[in-house]
Amino acid sequence: MLTEWNKIEPPLCDFIIRTLESLNFTHMTPVQASCIPLLLKNKDVAAEAVTGSGKTLAFLIPLLQRMFKRTDKWRKFEVGGLILSPTRELAVQTSEVLSKFLGHMEEPFVQALVIGGTDISEEVERLSTQSSHIIIATPGRFEDILDRGCPLLHKALKSLEMLVLDEADRLLDLGFEKSLNAILAYLPKQRRTSLFSATQTRQLELLVRSGLRNPVIVSVKQNDCNSVISTPKELKNYYKICLPNEKLVYTMKFLEHHGPNDKYIIFFLTCACVEYFSSLLIKLLPDFQFFPLHGKMKKKRQKILNKFRDTNSGVLLCTDIMERGIDIPDVNWVVQYDPPTSVSAFVHRCGRTARIGHMGSALTLLMPSEDAYVEFIQKNQKVFLEDYENIDCLHEIERVSEVAKNLQINDRAYFDKANQAFVSYLRAYKNHECNFILRDKDLDFSGLATSFGLLRLPKMPELKNIQVEYKSVDIDYNSIEYKDKQKEASRVSKLETFKETGVWPGNGKIKKKSVPWSISKQNKEERQSKKKEKMLKKKKKIEEGKTKTKRKRKRLTDEQWKELEENIAFLKKAKKSKTVELDDDDL
Repeated sequence: MLTEWNKIEPPLCDFIIRTLESLNFTHMTPVQASCIPLLLKNKDVAAEAVTGSGKTLAFLIPLLQRMFKRTDKWRKFEVGGLILSPTRELAVQTSEVLSKFLGHMEEPFVQALVIGGTDISEEVERLSTQSSHIIIATPGRFEDILDRGCPLLHKALKSLEMLVLDEADRLLDLGFEKSLNAILAYLPKQRRTSLFSATQTRQLELLVRSGLRNPVIVSVKQNDCNSVISTPKELKNYYKICLPNEKLVYTMKFLEHHGPNDKYIIFFLTCACVEYFSSLLIKLLPDFQFFPLHGKMKKKRQKILNKFRDTNSGVLLCTDIMERGIDIPDVNWVVQYDPPTSVSAFVHRCGRTARIGHMGSALTLLMPSEDAYVEFIQKNQKVFLEDYENIDCLHEIERVSEVAKNLQINDRAYFDKANQAFVSYLRAYKNHECNFILRDKDLDFSGLATSFGLLRLPKMPELKNIQVEYKSVDIDYNSIEYKDKQKEASRVSKLETFKETGVWPGNGKIKKKSVPWSISKQNKEERQSKKKEKMLKKKKKIEEGKTKTKRKRKRLTDEQWKELEENIAFLKKAKKSKTVELDDDDL
């Protein structure tokens, strides 16, 4: 029985009740109980609730109710609802939930999904010729379509009943503020607006003031032992301090300890790290099923996500593209291989498990230089972390490092992936939002290089003035070949051209040949000496009066200032009148 849903005033439509029954949603969550009545009573709402608390239904149900109860029938080119989501995956997920409600309507509303990865000209044509009563979109693509000129869509938006900004703080974090402002200019002022997010930020407060009219602020928190927490009570949060060279091995042993029958999500800092570590873990743990997913995959992303959703066990390795709103059933563990670059993302990452009453656990791996992050998260995000159990992994470090190095030696593709992952990691770490406690200068670069299994340290500005004691593998790196024959043939051809011309084909740039460090230092000292000598000669000439110094700008006299003021006054007068009579003195 849907007793809680039946108590809502005004009563929910029959098709909404039927859908809730089919989905077995017998009880309302706190955010649904708070927001749905307000939105049905013509209120603007800004809601903050812990991740996994059922925010999607909290805006879909009142949107459908308001549209269904409108006196006039919806015409072909009238848009009643616009839902903006920060990522394609979240937009697709919202569209799938909406489809379940529309499936129980006799004459269903038509929805349109507007996201990147498709031909934009076809998208414009579709929205210009087909009716869409509810649009779910990502801001960048929707703004692009509006700017390209779509008169019927512009007119259709004038009937908008409700605008929803899902994961509103994430929309701002991803730089969609300009896109949101551009979209708002096309929308009618007489509309309902709702913002839903798991965290509140200063930018979000400004958006609330500019986009909502007298909004009701709804903040749904969970209490645990007389304290407010920002994650579900069913979620257990752990952390583990381990040396940089132990991180990969610890992750591997952790997965082996819990077994291949559970469902895991592992978060990495960058796309390159996902690519490299997924290829490495596939070799190290053949009994596990791995699903690498990151933002640069474009069209593959949704297929991989669907596969992971449907499977009963496996490991999803991903970036923060998956940290918001994505509902994946039965995730047992979330592992944060690195702290996220955004502070608020910590809560959202953990929220991929323990969703809507289910139990779940999260583990954050930290290096000794990052130990202050535990207390920081407790104070800043109200997330309390327990120390996780020790797992013996010291005897595995050398073996895992050897596996990584052998992969790179046997296939240059792995060599490229390892270097790209290491470089991208250091650059992302340097731009960390918490760089006041997670400082790149405190990193153990040698230990990190070991954890990545590097054959040698790559050349990069971040390591220019830092001495790192890392033992490189003594081989000719140009001799490492690609297993892909076509790729290897291309590399050999470019290498021969470079040896002959000194120019690497493809970019037109002349690559500098490596110079021994001692000679490079000597050349630098000679340049500095010549520069200093030149400056001394110039100074001597100035003292002897042989070189003219720059003239100082003369100060204006009182008469010159007065004349300048009269000229400015005259110009202002000339602009105001169409014709100005000039005296002979003015010519």
